[in-house]
Parts: sequence; C-alpha cells; structure tokens
Amino acid sequence: MAALKRRTLKQLILKRRWWLDGALALAGLCLSVTALAEELTPVTVSTTWYAQAEHGGLYAAKAMGLYQKHGLDVTIKMGGPQVNNVQLLVGGATDFSMGYSLQSFNAVKQGLPLVTVAAFFQKDPQSLMVHEGQGYLTIADLKGAGLRIPTAGRVAYWPWLKAKYGFTDDQLRPYDYTIGPFITDPKVAQQGYITNDGYFLRKENVAAKSLLLADAGWEAYSATLDTTREMIEKHSEVVQAMVAATAEGWKAYFEDPRLANSLIKADNPQMEDALIAYSINKMQSEGILLSGDAKGGRYGIMSDRRWREFYRQMVDAGTLPDDLDYQKAYDLRFVQALYPED
Repeated sequence: MAALKRRTLKQLILKRRWWLDGALALAGLCLSVTALAEELTPVTVSTTWYAQAEHGGLYAAKAMGLYQKHGLDVTIKMGGPQVNNVQLLVGGATDFSMGYSLQSFNAVKQGLPLVTVAAFFQKDPQSLMVHEGQGYLTIADLKGAGLRIPTAGRVAYWPWLKAKYGFTDDQLRPYDYTIGPFITDPKVAQQGYITNDGYFLRKENVAAKSLLLADAGWEAYSATLDTTREMIEKHSEVVQAMVAATAEGWKAYFEDPRLANSLIKADNPQMEDALIAYSINKMQSEGILLSGDAKGGRYGIMSDRRWREFYRQMVDAGTLPDDLDYQKAYDLRFVQALYPED
C-alpha cells in the first residue's frame, strides 16, 4: 500500500510538472506571437474594386505571410463604386492604394501629395468589346462607330482616342454598366476589361472579342501602388517593404493562387472560381504584368521613359498642361532597389 501511495504521488508530481512545462511553453509561445505582432508595422491598402484576381498579388502576399516576412501587418480594404481611393489616401485613412498613372498625374495637377511607387500592370486591361464579323479588326476601324464608354473612360482614354484616331464625340452612346445593349446591337462597341470580357460574353453566347487599348499604344500603367509623399519621407523603409512584398506576392500568386483565392472569396463571396481562373489566364496570356520592361519577372517595374511617353500622350490629347511637373507623380527608387541594373 505504501509503495502504491509513493507511486501515485510520483505520478501526480510528474503530471503537475508536465502541466507546468506545458503552461510555460504555451506562455512562451503567446509571448513570442505577441512580440512578433508588436514588431510588425500596421499598414492599410485599398484596392480598385471588389476583391478579384486582378488584386491577386496583394492577397497572395497576405495569405502566404510575405507581408509579415517584410515586417508588415497589412489590412486590405476593398474598393467599390462609392469608394474614393485618392481621398482615403491623402486623408490618412489608408497608407497605400491601387491606382493608375493618369490618376497620379491629376494628383500633381491638383496639388495632392499622391506618389506612385510601383506599377504592376504594364498593360492597362481597358478594352473595347466588338462583335465578330463587323470589320472591327483594330481600334482604328472603330472610327465612326457607336461607342458605349462610361464617364471615367471619357475623361481618361477618350481624348487620346480622338487625338490619335480622329474619333468624334457624336460616336458616344449612353453607358449603363450592363452588356445588354451591346449584345443586341452588333454595330456598337463597348468599354470592357480584357481579363473578364470573354468570360461574360461566353456566358451570353455572344460572338465578340476585345481590342486592348494598350496594344494600340495606350501607355498608361495600371494597378499601381500609390502612397503619400509624407509616407515616403518619414517611412521609406515601410514603402520599400510594401513594394518588395507585393512584388513577391504577384510572383507567388501565379505559381499557386489557392490561398490567395480563398481570401479573395472571403472578402467577395460573389466571386466565381471560373472567373478567377479566366482572369489569371488572361493576365498571363496578354502580358498584363510581365511585358515590356517587366519581362523576366520584374514585377512592378517602372521607367522614366514610360512615364514621359504617357505624359506626352496626355498633353497631346489636351488632358494635361504641357508645363506640369509630371515627375512628381512617381518615385522610381523602390522598384529600382528590387531590380538593380547589371
């Protein structure tokens, strides 16, 4: 009986020691996680629209721990029809936002401290959808045709189309954010987005195709990463980390998008797997991210030449003044640090 009591007492001591060791280990783990969280810099970035494959690099960087690896705790805020990313950014509600190069030029024109630090879409996915069999082989062929273009397009690329191809305002038709009128009128063209046009047209059994503005000489960058001049001046290391991690995120997204897609669908439950797959395929086949200066995997790269050429396009189209200090719109140092010249 005494031996049994001694054995029971020993087991109780061992059990308590095991519990204590486990509790200490758990406490240590909690402290480590807390310390890690305290070391991460909180950052908020807003996207251009509801979560979709076109935002895949950001979601991959978050889902796969790439932002954490670079010392960032990133919150992604979805855009939408009522979201003004520029206002949120310059007002301090976000630290970064997705945008496009004309937006950055307009910010300089308006005296706003917005600066582009990376450009992930080397080709703007903006397109004009046309019906097959109408003789619309290139955008130049649309001179005189009816064009359904929304307000944003009318102040962005429409002046360029008029200057380059001689289009006239009497070609413009009402735009109501549906493809119904386009489907029923084979003579009309409509603004689209190359990464999803074909998916929706196929669902409607419409024999149509997309003419990419970028392939016709439209030099705008899209899916840019924008921040403020104050952020660059006071926290350049955060900007560099954000650029680097997002570039890594885009690379990772095309290698394996599954984790990122789960986050995309969590934010946007209406997103369809088939549309995500279609968009990924189009981004790759059309060279949306890896064409021009970005060939070879230089995600986010920008150049003075490209910015200058687009600025001249906008001046020639009468959209921007010819004395604008346009170089204030962008800062190349962060992408250049990722891809130093040989």
